[in-house]
Amino acid sequence: MTTFKEDQVPEYEFMKAIKKPIPIRCFQVNERFKVERMEGTREGKAGDYLIVGIRGEMYPCDKEIFEETYEIVD
Repeated sequence: MTTFKEDQVPEYEFMKAIKKPIPIRCFQVNERFKVERMEGTREGKAGDYLIVGIRGEMYPCDKEIFEETYEIVD
């Protein structure tokens, strides 16, 4: 089994890819919150976003990461 370490990028000829524009539902929560999932409980801080994915999965997303990654559409 090959093991990769985060700080040691292998010398492969990597391709470039762009994430598909898949719409999600989101809501900015103004208080601390929890999302209970099969994988365990995930916590969000006040100002973070609650995201509902294409299969109905819910998870918190850090406000700064959300704003770098997503664009609100009408």
